[in-house]
Amino acid sequence: MKATLFKLGLGLVIVGIVWISLVFDETEKIHDSSLLKQSSSLKLESEFTGEDIGFYKVYMPEFTGEEIFVQILDTSDNIIKEQKIQTKMSVGYFDFDTDGSYTVKITNISKNPVSLQVEFGSTNSQKMIPAGILILVGAVVIMAMSYMKIKNYNIEQPDENIS
Repeated sequence: MKATLFKLGLGLVIVGIVWISLVFDETEKIHDSSLLKQSSSLKLESEFTGEDIGFYKVYMPEFTGEEIFVQILDTSDNIIKEQKIQTKMSVGYFDFDTDGSYTVKITNISKNPVSLQVEFGSTNSQKMIPAGILILVGAVVIMAMSYMKIKNYNIEQPDENIS
């Protein structure tokens, strides 16, 4: 099998995608499942260091239109993000820049009890930069090689004045 620049670019993209998924998989995150009654809350805390992007994922397996309210609190209990969720699954991101314990507070604002699963942690986005550059280089190589192949492609056209 002959190695071409197109295949090299495709290989770089695939390696970059696998690298990013491995970095995201090894992040520290906490999970919890709970049944929230009306007006009750759930709090999860996690330690973050450095400057990065945090995430939370809320999943309601038996979703029937309930609403929950999510708040992200920093180390001083200041609200840095809040969101009302009315979907079966929601993922949110927030920036943090100081070391310490960050909290996600989830409150049931519907009239029915809500069963939910929560995941809270850091994305480790700083470790994904080299893999992102690898994907970018691979994508540029793929586009350049595709352009070169299309540019040299000729379609035979029939003569207009055959008479």
